[in-house]
This record gives sequence, C-alpha cells and structure tokens, in this order.
Amino acid sequence: MEVRYSPDPVRFQRMTTQEIRDSFLIETLFKQDRIVMVYTDVDRAIVGGVLPMDKPLILAAGRELRADYFCQRRELGVLNIGHMGSVLVDGQRFNMDNRDGLYIGLGCQEISFVSANPYEPAMFYLLSYPAHDSYPTKHIKKSDAEPVHLGSHEASNKRTIYKLIHPGGVQSCQLVMGFTEMADGSVWNTMPPHTHERRMEVYLYFDVPDDNRVFHYMGQPQETRHIAVASGQAVISPSWSIHSGVGTRSYSFCWGMGGENQAFDDMDHLTIDEIR
Repeated sequence: MEVRYSPDPVRFQRMTTQEIRDSFLIETLFKQDRIVMVYTDVDRAIVGGVLPMDKPLILAAGRELRADYFCQRRELGVLNIGHMGSVLVDGQRFNMDNRDGLYIGLGCQEISFVSANPYEPAMFYLLSYPAHDSYPTKHIKKSDAEPVHLGSHEASNKRTIYKLIHPGGVQSCQLVMGFTEMADGSVWNTMPPHTHERRMEVYLYFDVPDDNRVFHYMGQPQETRHIAVASGQAVISPSWSIHSGVGTRSYSFCWGMGGENQAFDDMDHLTIDEIR
C-alpha cells in the first residue's frame, strides 16, 4: 500500500506539474492479478483498484492499518467499471455487472474479488474511509440507483448522476459514492465548480478512449491548476480544492466523498468570474 501526504494550499501554489501529479494523481490503479491501494492522509481515505484475471484476489489489511482485517475499523465502497465479476464478503457472493456498486460495512472480515471470464475481466474500484458503526453490506445495481439529470447540450455539460451510497439510499457512516455519465457531445463536469470544506473527494475517470484525456481542474478558486488524466486514473481532491473537469470527448467518472457530513448538496458554490 502506497502512503501519500497531501501538500497544503500554500505549497500547492509553488508546485510544478510533475509535483502536482505525484501528490494528487493515481496513475496506475489497475494491474493484472493485483490489488493496488493508495492511503492518503486526507481524511484517511484509501483508494484502490482490483483487476482479477486468473485467480481470486483477497483484500488484506496491510501493515499500514495495524488491523486484523481491512474492514475492522473501516467501511468500503466498490464500483465495477469492467466486465462481469463477483465480490465475496464473508462467504456471501455478490455478482456485479458493469457499473454495479457494493457497500461493505464495518466488521466484514473476508473480502475477495474474482472475474467471471479472465479474458474479459472485471475492474473493481475501491474507496474506503474509517467507520464508527456497522451498516449492512448491500449490492446496488445501476438500474436501482437514483438517477439525476443535469446540464444541457447547449452548455456541453448534459450528464446523468447515479447515486449509489448516500443517506437516501444505501446507508453508511461517512462514505457517499456514485458515478456520472456524460452525454455524447458533452464534456464539462461541475462547472461552475464548488468546494466543500467539510469533505474531501476522489474522482476516478473511466470510459476515456486511449487517445483522449480529461483535464481535471483543482486548487483554491484564485489559484487553479490542471492535471491531464487518462482512463482508469484517479485524482485526490482535498477539501480546500475545487474539482471540475473537461474532456476531449465524453467520458464517465466515479465520485466519492468522506468527512464531516453526508449531505450531497452541502457545497460552497462559485461563479465563473471567481475562478483564476
């Protein structure tokens, strides 16, 4: 497990492009027959990727957690962005299709991942935060997720948000998680942007063609920078940073938050003229 320590807003203003990428961008999340995890000191979030091919992959705590098992003091959200696969939680099998989600609660001990077909593997994205209470493990199919339609073709930001883990649906301690699909011809997400000082957020971009990129904007409103992001890469966004993006074509992304509250609309909105 890689451990990262986040720069503060003052240092951020003086960082080079490579330093920003090294601090906030997770470039390689999915490796064949590996579980890749990055632990950030920002709200102690753990971001992970699982790409099972020839064998089931077992989620272990790692020495960084000083725990007997991964969810001993944590909760976990899972989104499958690949082909059909399964997650086994304490002997219970959850068959997950593309864009299906799974919430795994505090206290679950045995967690493993497997692909239905090694030649068309599942790709499980993981996001975890510390938890203080236990909630039931639940499978969330895309068809059961709450869709929210936003934006317009005229503004190049027509998109559909699917809420997976949130207070009005599958409950958790602090994790809020879902994904957004951009309509064909739309490329802007979360513009005008916002901040939420009470929560951090992680963006995983996917369904980005190999020869395309998403330009993810971050930083304080008066000191913004961008990161060029490829498919399957994730950006750690501290609470002081905006988070917005524009692609060279349409794409999808998974958003996940943890912090002081779970209110989806608890945002400090900005106007275009405030951005520098």
